[in-house]
Amino acid sequence: MPRRRGLDRSAVVQAAVDLLNAEGAQALTLNRLAQRLGVQTPSLYNHIDGLPGLYRELSLLNARRLGDRLSQAAVGKAGADAVMAVAQAYRETIKESPGLYLASLRAAGAQTPPDAEWLAAEDRVVHVGLAVVASFDLTGEDGLHAVRALRSVVHGFATLEAAGGFGLPLDCDESFRRLVAMVIAGLQQMAGNRR
Repeated sequence: MPRRRGLDRSAVVQAAVDLLNAEGAQALTLNRLAQRLGVQTPSLYNHIDGLPGLYRELSLLNARRLGDRLSQAAVGKAGADAVMAVAQAYRETIKESPGLYLASLRAAGAQTPPDAEWLAAEDRVVHVGLAVVASFDLTGEDGLHAVRALRSVVHGFATLEAAGGFGLPLDCDESFRRLVAMVIAGLQQMAGNRR
């Protein structure tokens, strides 16, 4: 069967993202993806290296998107403003594509050995976080612990939000702002304790 016109790796990956966001990780199979694209399942192998290769592409796409968004959010900011901007950008990235985000976590944990291209994209995300917390004078191990804390807070809130976990009629934006303000206060306290 000839390749479907216009079908390339990017189109296959985007169709997988759409499927993940619409139906969740359990829906992503090569058969379902091929149906969605209107091709036979073996045709996908012209563009991706099976399901593991697809998950690698998804993980790489997510890391690059996150790196771009966080970098843009952090430009020209420092301290509390930088933390709030980066946290908001991270949250919005998850909310815009929760299926991709969650699938990329699964893919990242399954890489053995870790993929060099993916590691470079992930390092970019970490370096943005490190630059932001460095504005609080938190560097080295303290900086890494601070980045982990910020990531954990945003991940937890945004994934709960995307899953419909906040059922009370209370403004989620305000809850998130207050949560990040608590993290900022903690970073300021950590920085003050080092002096």
